Amino acid sequence: MFQYTLPLGSIAVPSYTTNVNGVPIEFYEITIEAFQAQMYPDLGPANFVGYNGTVPGPTFMIKRGTETVVRFLNKGTVSAAVHLHGSYTHAAWDGWAADEMEVGQWKDYYYPNSENARSIWYHDHADGHTAPDAYYGQSGIYIIYDPEEDALGLPSGKYDVPLAISDKMYQSNGDLADPTGNRMSFWGDIIHVNNQPWPFMATEPRKYCFRVYDMSLSRPYDLYFVAPDGSWLDFVVIGSDSGLFGGPVKTNDLTISPGERYEIVVDFGKFAGQNITLGNKMAQQQVQEFQNTDKVMLFQVGETVSDSSNNDDVPSVLNPNIQWPEKRTTVDHVFNFQMGGDNMWTINGIDFNNVNNRVLARPPQGTVELWEVRHTGGPAIHPVHIHLVNLQAVSRSGGSRGLLPYETAGLKDVVLLEPGEIVQVLAYYGPWNGLYMFHCHNLIHEDHAMMDVFNVTLLEEMGYDYNSTTSYADPEDTRFIATDYNDDAFSDDAVASAVNALANLNAYAPVNSLIAAQEAHYASAGYNGESATGAPSQTAAPESSGYGFATSTTAEFASGFTTMPTPTMARPTYGRQGGGQNNRVANNVPTGRPTWW
Repeated sequence: MFQYTLPLGSIAVPSYTTNVNGVPIEFYEITIEAFQAQMYPDLGPANFVGYNGTVPGPTFMIKRGTETVVRFLNKGTVSAAVHLHGSYTHAAWDGWAADEMEVGQWKDYYYPNSENARSIWYHDHADGHTAPDAYYGQSGIYIIYDPEEDALGLPSGKYDVPLAISDKMYQSNGDLADPTGNRMSFWGDIIHVNNQPWPFMATEPRKYCFRVYDMSLSRPYDLYFVAPDGSWLDFVVIGSDSGLFGGPVKTNDLTISPGERYEIVVDFGKFAGQNITLGNKMAQQQVQEFQNTDKVMLFQVGETVSDSSNNDDVPSVLNPNIQWPEKRTTVDHVFNFQMGGDNMWTINGIDFNNVNNRVLARPPQGTVELWEVRHTGGPAIHPVHIHLVNLQAVSRSGGSRGLLPYETAGLKDVVLLEPGEIVQVLAYYGPWNGLYMFHCHNLIHEDHAMMDVFNVTLLEEMGYDYNSTTSYADPEDTRFIATDYNDDAFSDDAVASAVNALANLNAYAPVNSLIAAQEAHYASAGYNGESATGAPSQTAAPESSGYGFATSTTAEFASGFTTMPTPTMARPTYGRQGGGQNNRVANNVPTGRPTWW
C-alpha cells in the first residue's frame, strides 16, 4: 500500500477571455470522453468516462467576480447533465436532471462565481444514472478564490492541496465493477484519493491546507491523522461547503459524507522524517467492511522546509462577514427521507418522476425558510443536498449525536442524516426565482429516486422589474438546451459570439440590487408564507427502522489504536493511473493563479 504518489490533476485553462460591461468572463471547453487507465499492473485496464479524459476532471481555479462559460461536449457513452455543486447558478444552467446532453451534443453552462471564495465541485446529474456516471469519472474540482483572503496567511500554492476521496471496486480482469445493480448503497473495497488507490504524498515539516471532498457514491468517512506512536494529530477546520468559517475549529477527527467539503489545516512541523497516515474510522453497522477501508493515504514528511511563508498559526478570525440567514422558529416544511412511496427511495413518498407532484415547496423569492429533514427509514445514510442555497444547520435530534462543531461554524449545502435523526436547516431562498432540485446525495438513492423540487416563486409585488428576475427560471428553457455538434459552432468567431451573447444578458449583474429590493420589500410587507401549498404526500412516521453508522468516539478508539505499519518497498499492488493526471506543465497555468506543484 501507499506505493504511488498522490496525483495533482491539470488546471483548466480558458480558451477565450473577454470583458463585458466591466465583468471579466472566461470560456472553457470540456469534453466528456471515455478513456482507459492501468490500475492493476498485471491485469487489464479499467474503463473510465471523465471530463477531458481524466479523473477527477480538470481543476478550475476561478477568481471571485470572474464569470465563466463552460462548454461541455458529450462524447461519452450515455446522456449527461452537469451540476456545479455549491453555486447559486440560475436554474437554466444548474444541471437539472432532465436537461440532458445526448451523446454528440454540447451545452454552454453560464456561472456567476460571485459568492465568497469556496471549494465546490462539478459532477454529472443526469436523470436516473448520476451514480454510475460519477463513479466512472464525471466529477471534478472547482475552486473560487479571493485574493483578499491572502492577507490571512493561510497555506497556499503547493501547500494548498485538494483531496478528492472516493471508493471503488474492481473485477478480476482489472476493470471497474459496475455499481448500477445496487439499489441500496454502494460500498467499494478500494479507497481512492484523486483517483489513485491509497496514495502517498511527500510533504515538508510545516503547515498544509487540504481541501477534502467526499466524492463517494454512498460512503461517509470519519477522517483522522495518526502519528507513528499511534496518537491522533489535532488539526483545525477552517471552512466547509460555502467557504471560510468565522474562526477555526480544533478537532482530531472529521466526519464527512457524500457531497460535503471541508478545508482543514494540518501541521506536520513536529514530524520531520516520519510518516503520518490518514485513516478512516467510519464502520457501517449494516455492512461487512473490507480489510483496508480504514486507511486512506500516507504523508511522508521530509526533513526540510523550502518555503516558510504562510506557516504561522491560523488566525482566530477568518471570515467575520458570513451571511447568516435571519432566525426563524416556525418550521415551514417537514421532509421525510424514506423508503417506499412512488419508488424505493423517496421524499415524503414522492419521487422526481412524479411530474405533477414533485414540487414540494414554493418559498417566495427572497425569503428565509426553516426546513425539517427527517431520516424515516432504510438501512443507509441520507446526505441531504439543497441546490441554490447556503444553509445553516441549526439543530439535530434523535440518533446518537447532536450537531458537530464544524457543522455549525459556517454555511453548508449538504447536511448528513443518520437513521432516526431529525435536522433543522435555515436558508435564504434567493436571490433568483426558479425550479431547483433537492435530494439525497447518496447517489444510489438519488437514482432510485430520492429527489424532488422546490420552486422559488417570483416576487412580482416587490416592484423590481429587471429582466433577469424572470428570464432564467425554467431549467428546460429551450434557449439554452443542448445542441447537436457541428464544427462551425466551435470556431473562434462562433465561440466569441456565444460568450458575448450570454454575457450581454446581464443574467447575474443585478444580484446586489435584487437582494436589496427583496429585503426592502419584506421589511415593509412582512413574510406571508408560501404562495401555494405543496402537493399531497405519502409520509412515513418520523422514526427509522434502518441502520446507519455510529459516529466514532475518538477517545475510545484512539486508546486502543495500534501503529499502522510503515509501508515497505515491495512490489506495488496498484499501478499509476492513466489519463494524464501526472502531466501537469507549469507554463500551462494562467498567470496570477494559485499553483500546487
